[in-house]
Amino acid sequence: MDPQLLLSSRRLLLLLSSVAALSVARSPAAAAGRSCADTRQVYSEKGYSTNNAPVTQISGEHLRLCPQDYTCCSSQMEETLGLQSERDFLKAIEENSQFLQTTFTQRHRRFDEFFRELIDLSEKSMNQMFTKTYGLLFTQNAHIFQELFVELRRYYSGSSVSLAEVLSDFWSRLVERVFSLVNPQYQFSEDYLECVSKHAEQLQPFGDVPRKLRVQVSRAFIAARSLSQGLATGRDIVNKATKLTADPECVRGLMRQWYCPLCRGMPYLQPCHPLCLNVMKGCLANQADLDTEWNNFIDALYLVSEKLEGPFNVELAAESIAVKVSEAIMYMQENSVSVSTKVFQGCGAPRPSPARSKRSPKESGGNRRPFRTYTPEEKPTTAAGTNLDRLVTELKERLRPMTGFWVSLPQTICNDEKLAADVTNSDRCWNGQTRGRYLPDVTGDGLVSQINNPEVEVDISRPDVRTRQLIMELRVATNKLKHALSGQDMDFMDSEEGSGSGGEDHERYNDDWPDYGPYSPPHSKPPQNPPPGAGKSPRGRDKNGPKWNRNNSNTRVPSAASLLSFPLVLLSLPFVVAVAPMWR
Repeated sequence: MDPQLLLSSRRLLLLLSSVAALSVARSPAAAAGRSCADTRQVYSEKGYSTNNAPVTQISGEHLRLCPQDYTCCSSQMEETLGLQSERDFLKAIEENSQFLQTTFTQRHRRFDEFFRELIDLSEKSMNQMFTKTYGLLFTQNAHIFQELFVELRRYYSGSSVSLAEVLSDFWSRLVERVFSLVNPQYQFSEDYLECVSKHAEQLQPFGDVPRKLRVQVSRAFIAARSLSQGLATGRDIVNKATKLTADPECVRGLMRQWYCPLCRGMPYLQPCHPLCLNVMKGCLANQADLDTEWNNFIDALYLVSEKLEGPFNVELAAESIAVKVSEAIMYMQENSVSVSTKVFQGCGAPRPSPARSKRSPKESGGNRRPFRTYTPEEKPTTAAGTNLDRLVTELKERLRPMTGFWVSLPQTICNDEKLAADVTNSDRCWNGQTRGRYLPDVTGDGLVSQINNPEVEVDISRPDVRTRQLIMELRVATNKLKHALSGQDMDFMDSEEGSGSGGEDHERYNDDWPDYGPYSPPHSKPPQNPPPGAGKSPRGRDKNGPKWNRNNSNTRVPSAASLLSFPLVLLSLPFVVAVAPMWR
């Protein structure tokens, strides 16, 4: 036989033998011989019964989620593992968002406790100081101060309360009471006292103290409330955004990457890193769209927290209430003659009080010393077992890592070695069909970018309604925080424009600032002129009301300088005498 022909015959025989062997290997009988022991073991370790689990591989024509190749999974097993993949997905989201949920929940609770206790301590301190200084006169009028703190608590708690109106009403009630006390020789009707309080801004009986206190308290309390509400909003946003259900296309992708290797008899083969990214980006497309507004929200929280430990220090504001109120009372006592002169000219001459015996020193409080500024160690102690600097520092340390959380969540999940292969392992991983490299590109972030996602089919024409709602909630919360940075309360911006909740709040006073750090007050002289709006009537009061002397209805109350230019007028007023301060 021709040697060449013999060689060709041998090659043909070898080829036919190889084909026959391959056919036998690919036959159902051969595939059925492959053991499913590893698959059954892993399936059992997850708590499932192996009664319906194949012992050896079977045809996969019944599979709906995994490739229809020879498999170790029955239809029931595939359905069970599909549900398991969804639970694993939701668990991964919960675990990776736990830091957010814990931070917002705990920080909100600690700040809320701190702010509330700070208000309580401020009120307690004022009661102690004023009882010690003024005695019975204070206790008889304590309701005026109690109402102030009730309203401050209501504001902080979220009630629709205007801080400017709260403080204005407080000063109005206080001026009526102090005016009566520094003029005990006269009887004043309720209408007369209303006339006094109605024109308090013109008279400025307490000097510039009310404006300073309004600026300091308003900006501090607005910042404190906005921060507390912002932390609560962050907690709620995280809770809503992570309470999701996986749609069928997402479940298909999850099953294909995590449990289809198990069905193929390769239970320890992890999905390739880029395969995992595509699945997660498809399943979390709506959450990624939160990213921009979420980052703006976190930045605003950070800036407000910085303000609270600096120029909007709520500790200093709370501590200063008692001090500034006492300064105001002392100012009115020291200027009682000039204030009374203006009032009597504007509201008319009051009726003298009936003859009465001189009060005893104990009753009048004459033996009590005047109010003094308390030393730092006598001021209210730090609230809730901590201090503001520590609270703010801890919060800022936790806020920064939250930036970009939603858009990076797929990467965070896929970096877990229990959920996906390492990024450097590109060949020995599950690519969705078998062991090998994953070739498709990784898609972008967000809903629109999923149009070409090869693993999860996403309808980009139907944005998620709940996600849109969360975006709006974030925008509203961020807007409130940004307004708080300039001392503005969004709920009262229109009604309080120019009343101390806007641009005027940018003024700084030496006693508002800590004596250390970068927040030192500028070296500037205090304003010499009355603040803007000092000539305006208080809200809700009519300047030309019946109690204001009609002769003065079209003219301003004369200033101290103009009064001195009319000695005859002063000499004709028998009540212009030095009155002993009742609160000293």
